[in-house]
Amino acid sequence: MDNRGDPAADRIYTTRLTPYRSMTPRAIRRFIIGFCCLNLVLSTPFFIMGAWPVVGFMGLDVLALYIAFKINFRSADAYETVEVTALELVLAKVTARGQREVWRFNRPGCGSNRISTTNSHGAGALVSRGQSIEVGAFLGPEQKAALARDLVRALADARRGPRFEQDYRSGV
Repeated sequence: MDNRGDPAADRIYTTRLTPYRSMTPRAIRRFIIGFCCLNLVLSTPFFIMGAWPVVGFMGLDVLALYIAFKINFRSADAYETVEVTALELVLAKVTARGQREVWRFNRPGCGSNRISTTNSHGAGALVSRGQSIEVGAFLGPEQKAALARDLVRALADARRGPRFEQDYRSGV
């Protein structure tokens, strides 16, 4: 079914939430290379003194650091999307492994839907008819506040209902 041109199906608000990463893959590569060089410099005297197993254990540090960064960046593939139309509010969570879970709230403008920012973890939650779903758990406090503000505004727009454009000049 094609909903183009249908004001009731037009998006009022849509956003994609992704975890913040302070380092780019290139910066991480440089950091690991620098860490490897530092380990090489520090382990050389041990190798010369005949304590060569120390070199291997210091190499394990580099491997552990690499694995930690790899796991961290893999988790950054997770994201959430929030979409508000006059007919529904859709929250989709996609894990780093690609598993997708979708929640649909009918009539986002009705009084039973609200945004809560006071759950036990300080994260935002969508609450509808007793069902509560955490949104943007990986966001910082400022981003959570901005998301809550935007969602409250979008739900208020949805409450007003769809806007139908009418050309009064032509009498249509």
